[in-house]
Amino acid sequence: MDLDGVRVEAAGRTDAAIARDLLRAAGVADAAIDARADDVFARAVAAYEELCPADLSAFVAPGVPEALTTLATDPAVFRQALVTGNLEPIARRKLAAAGIGDHFAPGQGGFGSDAEDRAALPAIARARAGGWARERTVVIGDTPRDIACARADRVRVLAVATGPFTAPDLAGADAVVDDARAALPVLADWAARD
Repeated sequence: MDLDGVRVEAAGRTDAAIARDLLRAAGVADAAIDARADDVFARAVAAYEELCPADLSAFVAPGVPEALTTLATDPAVFRQALVTGNLEPIARRKLAAAGIGDHFAPGQGGFGSDAEDRAALPAIARARAGGWARERTVVIGDTPRDIACARADRVRVLAVATGPFTAPDLAGADAVVDDARAALPVLADWAARD
C-alpha cells in the first residue's frame, strides 16, 4: 500500500499495525496514536460498513465454502475460528458478505482489534476456544506472516498458495497446498495422528 510515496506493507498484518504505520508516515506520534486508537478503529469500522459491497462471494477462493462445510461436520476434531489481522467487526462483515461468516462462531478467534501484534492472535483464539490444545491447533493462511504468527505460538501451519505468495514463498509452513480442497486431506492426516 502506497500513501504519498510511503510504502506500507499490508499482507498478513493487523489493521492496527497498518494504521500505525500510516499515521507515523503522516507525522503522528505513537502516544497520540495510542490515545486515539479507539476512535480510529470506530471510524474504520463505520467506513468499512458503508463501503463494503453487499456481495463479496466472487472473492472467495475456490473450494473454501466446501472445505469449511466439511470441517464443520466433526466439531470434536475440527473447531473453526478466525485468526485475522482485521478488526473483528470488519472481519465478520467481510465474511458475511462473502457468504461464509456462519462458519465462525461469535466469541471465538483472534483479531487485529485484540492485539496489534499478529503473533499474539493464535494464543488468543486458543484461549477463547476453551484452551484448545496447542498440538491440535493449525493456522491456515496465505502469507509468510501467517506462518510467522503460527510459529510464534508454536502451532502447526498450513499455507494455501491462492494469494499473491507462491508455494516457494510459503515454504516455511508445515505443509503448502494449492487450494482449499487440497487442505482437507492434510488436515485429516494431522487429526488422525493427534
